[in-house]
Amino acid sequence: SVPSMDRPALQTWLAGYERAWRAPGGPALEEALEALFAPEATYQMAPFEEPYRGLPAIVAMWQAEREGPDEVFTMQAEILAVEGDIGVARLGVRYGDPVDQIFRDLWIVRFDDAGRCTAFEEWPFWPPDS
Repeated sequence: SVPSMDRPALQTWLAGYERAWRAPGGPALEEALEALFAPEATYQMAPFEEPYRGLPAIVAMWQAEREGPDEVFTMQAEILAVEGDIGVARLGVRYGDPVDQIFRDLWIVRFDDAGRCTAFEEWPFWPPDS
C-alpha cells in the first residue's frame, strides 16, 4: 500500500519539528528526532548538498547546527501541497530579538506509514543583503 500523508498529519509533524528544535540537547533531542525521522531517513539542507544519512547522522547534525534550546526564533509554516506520501511547506524563520536573520524555505518531506520522515529536502533562501 502507498503510504499517505494528509494536511493535519503534516501540520502535526511540522509542530513536532519546531518542538524538537526547542528541545534540550542529548537524550531529549534524540527522542524528539526519533519520533520525526525514520531510522534510515535522509536530510538534505539544500538541493545540491550531500544529504545526511540515517538518524544518528541527523541527530549529530542538529546538535552541531543549532545554538541550543534557548536559541531565539519564530517559525511560521504554511502547507502548500500534500500528494501521496509527500508534503510540501513554505517556512518563514526569523532568528534573534531583535531579528537579525530571516529565512524563507521550501521543505519537501516524504513520509513512511508511521508518519515519520524518510527524506527531508530543504530549499533555503535569505535576503540578498544578509
